[in-house]
Amino acid sequence: MSKRLLICMVALLIVACISVAADKGKEGSWTGWITDSMCGANAEKAKNADCVTKCVKNMGAKYALYEPGDKKVYVLDPQDKAAEHAGHHVTVKGTVDGDTIKVSSIEMAKESKSEKPKS
Repeated sequence: MSKRLLICMVALLIVACISVAADKGKEGSWTGWITDSMCGANAEKAKNADCVTKCVKNMGAKYALYEPGDKKVYVLDPQDKAAEHAGHHVTVKGTVDGDTIKVSSIEMAKESKSEKPKS
């Protein structure tokens, strides 16, 4: 392996580590639906509280937030804060660590037309 290739690989590794570290602990708020980690963004089930609760209690899924702007599913921690909002449209505040939001608060949110899931 050439010295130049080795230097490039080390530089890429450093940049990757910095970008991962930048996402960790990023504070913010996200608006979407409380779903579960198994169904995720499945539009038919994202707003079905009974299905979400069943998947969490019986199938080993975790409560999650589907954020339609990012089209991303974030697991919520702690889980007990999300349980009472299963299937609801909410705003979650906290810090993100990868695909997990460390929740500081969850509040009901008004659903806009652009955020409604397609069925």
